[in-house]
Amino acid sequence: MQNSQKEHAEHLRDDVIRQIEWDPRITSKNIAVSVTGKIVMLNGYAPTFAEKYAAEKAAQSVYGVEAVTNDIEVQPENKRVDPDIARDVVHAMKISVMVPDEKIKAVVSHGFVTLNGSVEWNYQKEAAESCARDVAGVRGVINSIQVKPQITAHVVSGKIEDALRRNAELDARRIAVSAVDGKVFLSGSVRSWFERQEAERAAWAAPGVTDVVDNIAVVA
Repeated sequence: MQNSQKEHAEHLRDDVIRQIEWDPRITSKNIAVSVTGKIVMLNGYAPTFAEKYAAEKAAQSVYGVEAVTNDIEVQPENKRVDPDIARDVVHAMKISVMVPDEKIKAVVSHGFVTLNGSVEWNYQKEAAESCARDVAGVRGVINSIQVKPQITAHVVSGKIEDALRRNAELDARRIAVSAVDGKVFLSGSVRSWFERQEAERAAWAAPGVTDVVDNIAVVA
């Protein structure tokens, strides 16, 4: 049994490494991968925060992975001062049609960007983070933007359940949804991390959702 678990972990590690090497967005050769059970741990260095994020997403996409810890350190090849980074983050949000930039404030300290403010939809919050993530010199992003609830928990829950039933990738019968004051709780089981992410994405797409607690188990 112990040898079987070790072989499974080694196989999973090899799959994650190949997935990272296959992703053209990831150029760093200094990313280390280790696996305990079905949990993947990423360490090492990357030149941009966008690349660190891409490595995390690549690891999550591998079948059999249940969780990823990302301890990759961002070491920009060209150091940039905080005012220049802040200017570019603000500009990126301003030209994005997905971001209500007038409602968001960006603060930069030692290359780490903190986003504050409030929006009506979670996709706006994610779009703002994406703008900051892709700016040169950024070492990390702390997204403190609040999503203000606009509708009742009952309506939120119903819309999410409808979205799950429409998604061909998901068996909605295996997922339970509840909502309280804009916070959505997901439980049940799916067959892959991808399905778990799809269920969470469906939850975040509902209007008025401020938080998603994803307790869905991945049963490979």
